[in-house]
Amino acid sequence: MAKPNYTGTYHMVEQENMDSYLGALDVNFALRKIVCLLKPTKEITHDPATGTMKIRTLTTFKNFNMDFTIGKEFTEDLGPVDGRVCQTTVDWDGDKLVCVQRGEKEGRGWTHWLEGDKLHLEMRVQGIKANQVFKKAN
Repeated sequence: MAKPNYTGTYHMVEQENMDSYLGALDVNFALRKIVCLLKPTKEITHDPATGTMKIRTLTTFKNFNMDFTIGKEFTEDLGPVDGRVCQTTVDWDGDKLVCVQRGEKEGRGWTHWLEGDKLHLEMRVQGIKANQVFKKAN
């Protein structure tokens, strides 16, 4: 069965437990408060034939870019997020994209999945989960 194509522009419409998640990453109080007020846009370019993917997370405060090939480990610079570098692998679990980030923080990673015109993101670290939901732009 063909994997879904995640290509599109998505605007955040819901967010929960972000402050606790950022706290587990040791992000300082002031920055956590700013991040929790942001409404990021995700621009995703996905080539299902090659497995290459580019995820641009855009905000009025700071942008974050992630380029990778599904199934291939790479070194990810999370400096814009929490100042860390980790070894990252994004792979399929059914129709979901699951990211494992090996580094200083245990159990770090995320899962993306599509439901209709919504892109879901669950972020994890040290047993803490945060969720965001994005709606696809027309």
